[in-house]
Amino acid sequence: MRTLRAALMPVLLLATLAACTGGNRTFGERARDAVDPPSGPVEATGRAVDRAVDRVRPN
Repeated sequence: MRTLRAALMPVLLLATLAACTGGNRTFGERARDAVDPPSGPVEATGRAVDRAVDRVRPN
């Protein structure tokens, strides 16, 4: 049970961060997705997480 819980915690964290992005993508993000679309759900989630973390981090 502990192993299952430990495996699901990062997934929950990533899903929460990915949900934060919403539809508020910048022009550059939309252009990148148009020119170089994510090759699958894992890459799309990775980009969403990167964008969410970049928005949370102070400049």
